[in-house]
Amino acid sequence: MEDKNKPDWTSFTVNLPLDQPKEKIINSWMSQNELEKWFLKLAEFRTSKGEIRKRQEVFHPGDTYRWQWFGWPESVEEHGEILKPKEGEFLRFIFGKAGTVAVKIVEENKQTVLKLTQENIPVDEHSKMNFYVGCKTGWTFYMLNLKSNLQSGPDLRNKRSELQMD
Repeated sequence: MEDKNKPDWTSFTVNLPLDQPKEKIINSWMSQNELEKWFLKLAEFRTSKGEIRKRQEVFHPGDTYRWQWFGWPESVEEHGEILKPKEGEFLRFIFGKAGTVAVKIVEENKQTVLKLTQENIPVDEHSKMNFYVGCKTGWTFYMLNLKSNLQSGPDLRNKRSELQMD
């Protein structure tokens, strides 16, 4: 029998209401140039043939990526693969060892809502803290930074290399 009071450490969803056109929201996720405006310091994509995509070029399922963040040493990188989105999603990718991430836009109560779900998270103690708690915290911040970016607000990321994250 499943304990309803016990948390499900295998997945989480972060929701963000956005008063922006759907295409503008989707485009902010789909190329190196756009991801580096609000999310990453480096968002390099390679085709399935190993060719590096151009900065403005849209990536596709089968592509792989190499990502780096501001506030972290360049040795901290994430590698993964872009997957074919499932129905209703516009993006799905393997997020290193932290599971799979799916992103979609839904309409709820006449409001456009960006929904990010990270699933297939390992359930050992290290993964619970680093991938469930850490990633959920990180996605919440970066999605708020996306909202700020889309509304022509400030970039909220720490870009000062002397202020490293631990």
